[in-house]
Amino acid sequence: MSQYFAVHPTHPQPRLIAQAAAIIRAGGVIAYPTDSCYAIGCHIGDKEAMQRLRNIRKVDDKHHLTLMCRDLSEIATYAQVDNVQYRLLKKLTPGSYTFILRASREVPRRLLHPRRKTIGMRVPEHAVAQSLLAALGEPLLSATLILPGDALPLNDGEEIRARLEHALDLVLDAGSCGIDPTTMVDLTGAAPELLRQGKGSLEPFGFEPRV
Repeated sequence: MSQYFAVHPTHPQPRLIAQAAAIIRAGGVIAYPTDSCYAIGCHIGDKEAMQRLRNIRKVDDKHHLTLMCRDLSEIATYAQVDNVQYRLLKKLTPGSYTFILRASREVPRRLLHPRRKTIGMRVPEHAVAQSLLAALGEPLLSATLILPGDALPLNDGEEIRARLEHALDLVLDAGSCGIDPTTMVDLTGAAPELLRQGKGSLEPFGFEPRV
């Protein structure tokens, strides 16, 4: 049965954040808030926890998982970023975007898309997520908390706990944080490609909104 921590959305309690980081390091899978919607996350180096995360979402290894990073320097450590990409990322992070990038050698191969060797990268603009990343000292392997058969991500801590109490080790409840996933953009080609329209503005890329 999962633990449940009610945390302040803008000034999260350090003791609870430290406990959450310890649960992750011990192989736990948690639900936590971001600036777009709730996500599920686990330790970047834990193979079993990664598979549990995939099982919750019912996705295979061709589904891009995301490294939730504390800042741009962490993205530059775990992804191959050229000067053009770096300037774009600097302008748009932190924010409600997920960027598909070619992974560096720092990323375990099992986390990568098997054919493209890519992974999602993101810097959240949410105090709880940022505090958790600071306590961990490394990125958090993550995916949007939208369950199979649902049209929208889960957005209520009590509901998350009720539906996933046997699948998660911890729910970090900071109240509602929205139901819009991030805007996902592939930066591996000659020009940015919109993969998913979400909370992040399309204007910086010149994309036309999808109806």
